[in-house]
Amino acid sequence: MSIIKYRVANPGLRPRRTKLEIPGWAGKSQPRATGSHEHPWHCLPFTEGAQYGIEIFYPHANELRVKKINGDLVFDGDFGPPPDGGLQWPPFRSFGMEFYTYQLLLDLKVEGNWAIRTEPHPRFYTDPTDTVPIAVPALLRTEWWPMISFVVFKSPAEGRVHVFRPGEAMLQIMIIPVNSDFTLSEMTDDEAAEREMRSRRIHASRETLAADSTWTSDTDTVFDGTYRHLLRAAKAKIREE
Repeated sequence: MSIIKYRVANPGLRPRRTKLEIPGWAGKSQPRATGSHEHPWHCLPFTEGAQYGIEIFYPHANELRVKKINGDLVFDGDFGPPPDGGLQWPPFRSFGMEFYTYQLLLDLKVEGNWAIRTEPHPRFYTDPTDTVPIAVPALLRTEWWPMISFVVFKSPAEGRVHVFRPGEAMLQIMIIPVNSDFTLSEMTDDEAAEREMRSRRIHASRETLAADSTWTSDTDTVFDGTYRHLLRAAKAKIREE
């Protein structure tokens, strides 16, 4: 297990393992049952993926709205007088025309060959209003880089707005290996045949595996728990080893 050390200059940043908010950005608290509306948390691959990182919250007491009007970025929010300590104030500023930055008063120290990578918070993918800030992916090697850093966000399109609200997550940080050490290689015929046989076996068993977990949402979308059942079995096998 890796240990991630952190220090904050603004305690409102509240770094924590990403959690699903139900009710909230992950959907409403409705069961996986016929007649329910489908919600993001109903999808297990999304649920596991969304909870894989660290979520960072907007730490200020005021709301900020970032707009693009006639090609110019506008930061609509009152941050009050600058604090002591010579910090960049206000903490947001344009970065060219297509991006803007936020001075992130947070230092995360990772071990060995690990790094941190910024990315949009999972609620970006579930938001119907298109107002969630879009953090630009960036990899930072914090084992030897102790500096307080800034985060880059993609600017909204003309006439659109990004909204930062107190208590809402504004980005996610992933902990990943420093080096992407892999090679892409096409499967051999035997490997491909084995994968195809396995997929056919799952397909043939699907009605049995999903017998007690198939449901149809109120949009006539059919769901079943085949993947959930197989994942549960895979985890149980790992625990036994």
